[in-house]
Amino acid sequence: MTITFITGANKGLGRETARRLIECGHTVLVGARNREQGEEAATALGARYVPIDVRDDASVAAAAADVAAHEGRIDVLINNAGVHGAAGDPGDLTAADALAVYDVNVIGVIRTTTAFLPLLRRSDDPVVVNVSSGMGSLALTHDPDRPESHVVAPLYTSSKAALTMLTTQYAKGLKDIRVNAADPGYTATDLNGHSGPQTVTEGTDAIVALATEGPGAETGRFVSRDGEIAWS
Repeated sequence: MTITFITGANKGLGRETARRLIECGHTVLVGARNREQGEEAATALGARYVPIDVRDDASVAAAAADVAAHEGRIDVLINNAGVHGAAGDPGDLTAADALAVYDVNVIGVIRTTTAFLPLLRRSDDPVVVNVSSGMGSLALTHDPDRPESHVVAPLYTSSKAALTMLTTQYAKGLKDIRVNAADPGYTATDLNGHSGPQTVTEGTDAIVALATEGPGAETGRFVSRDGEIAWS
């Protein structure tokens, strides 16, 4: 049985990923900061709720200890938790604004991945999927035909660019673990006021594909539902 831990799994892309992976036969652990929402999602999906706030070292360590005590390992870690931050005029940004976004979107991934590495290394085929975004792609955000090029969201976009690069470094450095990034695409979620044209099911296609690949699949990739994306 494949055991999968998902951060931010109480709603949106995380919850839909959990639902689909349970359908695929995974044992899913719903990681969420909000206990009420996390427990509701886990009950509705047939999963187990594990409290985790990716901004807090102690919370992340406690989540890893919880999983170690109950499941003993994980096979797939999906770093999905993310925040958007301020949009529009970057002249109004503050250091506090930036720290709040990066603390979840980048540093939270580092906290969680480091804490869960011992559990991943107990798996025969360990996998990490980082939920990034085409909004962090230089090529896509400079292509006038792409929706990514029409948005000014300096903290979200730059944090996702950092996350994709972080993914390549993990893939190079962690030879025993497959590490890839997923671009959900412009999906209707709370993050964008449900303005995206894609459904959450469409938005989770790349995440689910990366989480269900068999042994021998490649590492260090950036994948959308339409295929691989160049790292530029």
